Amino acid sequence: MKFFKYLPIAFLLIAIASCKPKPKSVSIPVVGFVDAFEDATISQARTGFTDALKKEGFSEAKKTVQIEYSNAQGNIPTLTQIVNHFVSENVDLLATCTTLSTVTAIQKTKTIPIFAMVSPVPERMHVLDASGKAPANLFGALEDLNYIDTSFAIIPKLLKPKGAKLVIGMIYNQSEPQSTDALNRIKSLAEKQNITIVALPLNSSADAQLVTQSLLNKNIDAFFANPDNTVFASFETILKSCNQKNVPIFTSEAGLVQRGAVAAFGADIYQWGYQAGEQAAYFLKNHKTDGLAPQMVKIRKRVYNPAAAKKYNITVPSNFEAVK
Repeated sequence: MKFFKYLPIAFLLIAIASCKPKPKSVSIPVVGFVDAFEDATISQARTGFTDALKKEGFSEAKKTVQIEYSNAQGNIPTLTQIVNHFVSENVDLLATCTTLSTVTAIQKTKTIPIFAMVSPVPERMHVLDASGKAPANLFGALEDLNYIDTSFAIIPKLLKPKGAKLVIGMIYNQSEPQSTDALNRIKSLAEKQNITIVALPLNSSADAQLVTQSLLNKNIDAFFANPDNTVFASFETILKSCNQKNVPIFTSEAGLVQRGAVAAFGADIYQWGYQAGEQAAYFLKNHKTDGLAPQMVKIRKRVYNPAAAKKYNITVPSNFEAVK
């Protein structure tokens, strides 16, 4: 009987408890990180980006930021789905790695801030509007083609041709504006330096071995690894074929030197991502983009691969740093 006596009191206490306001869950900012494809070199940009966020107090471990990461594995429809998902989720910002990711994000949102890395300037991505203006929501660290001049000039200095005209082979992606732009830039440079360029299109990494073999059959003296996604994705295949034919590889990307190219004057991919991450951290702290604008890549390195230089008996100047 005592049990039933106290039932009304128990119900009253439950009712009072249920009326108390529940503690509000602290919301944390959400970053949608979009990678176009899987690559050992390109992945360094993501590491740099997240390290920059951590330094400014935005860490997943400390639950001060949520980073949703998706990789399209080189598949364009998948890439579009990833960006659409992040846009529908209304993430606080988009981090885009490589040109395809950045262009897709620009096409899908005009309001969510985009912090790009491993991507060219808007002109090279062909994303300017009718009045010649870049997207208002585009930020991060971008690249133009001026560095190509120095990168390409390395080749005749290191190979030191004796009277004979150098023949340099290239592979380019017809569907990537930055790849075709770089090819045209290099052709112009080659004419001034008495160098012949032999270039073949490669639009899928699946065809890398076949196209590289065709290029090597044209008696090239060196291979220049063009800065495009297809070359990055198929670099090991290109390297193996070139090494078998004793053809050295030069490039404009420091990360590819770590993977076997002889030398480069190019952006440090980790630092590229870090630079974009610094901008993203500023936005997360201030919740506004005032004072932000796309930046040019700041850190470049002259690097060489000691093993590759030794294989081809190439003496590298003292102002080049050996990669580990």
